[in-house]
Amino acid sequence: MTDPTFEFSRAITRRPSASITDGLRAEDTGTPDLDQMLKDHAHYVATLKKTGAEVIELPPLDDFPDAAFVEDTALCLPQGAVLMRPGAPSRMGEVAHMAPTLHALYDDVRQITGPGHIEGGDILVTGREILVGRSDRTDAAGVAELSGIVGDWGHSLREVFTPPGVLHFKTDCSLLDGDTILSTRRLDASGCFEGYRVLHVAEGEEAAANSIRFNQFVLLPAGFPRTAELLDKAGYDVVEINNSECAKLDGGMSCLSLRF
Repeated sequence: MTDPTFEFSRAITRRPSASITDGLRAEDTGTPDLDQMLKDHAHYVATLKKTGAEVIELPPLDDFPDAAFVEDTALCLPQGAVLMRPGAPSRMGEVAHMAPTLHALYDDVRQITGPGHIEGGDILVTGREILVGRSDRTDAAGVAELSGIVGDWGHSLREVFTPPGVLHFKTDCSLLDGDTILSTRRLDASGCFEGYRVLHVAEGEEAAANSIRFNQFVLLPAGFPRTAELLDKAGYDVVEINNSECAKLDGGMSCLSLRF
């Protein structure tokens, strides 16, 4: 199954550093196994490359434990890139390390200057609009500043709300094609996806909602068999990738790359 909405030619990733075991987490469910995380990250990168896309692999940043979760640092659109302003103080410095890479790839790179905050994990770009979820990491001022920037490029932005206790908007949803969204029932119940075709992850498999569609593949965290079967029956080419260690840091499939 192919869709021009997802014909990405490039992705940016960053190799996890040894300090990632000190990364942020909403709940302590154990220390991540770095060796396993590196194996999983290599599988993730290899899957992106398998589509024929160029994958830019950035080096680890020991001073920033969460830096492997590059999605939060920027929004990449066809017209340009926007550097974010993370809501977690310990992550603010990651943006400066991402900036040179984006300036080398884009003629137009803009930046959220504040006072608001916004992270890429709260931004879902669909075939018709940009949905931005307010959360503990993304506030009204951050959304408003981004709206002005993407409006200059002809994009419509709609503010929605992330469920309480959920870190990012895309923790609970992902885009499968231009008009189809994979979502948890709790997020869909808010009405934010009215007008879209919505597939619900299986009950008890809410963590499967943070997947990504990249060219011909849907990268799905492993261990959610009923959701994998649902997507397979719907015609998607699913690649399951172990996410046990990133999950200990509230990370998922979308967090690990910038795709454009």
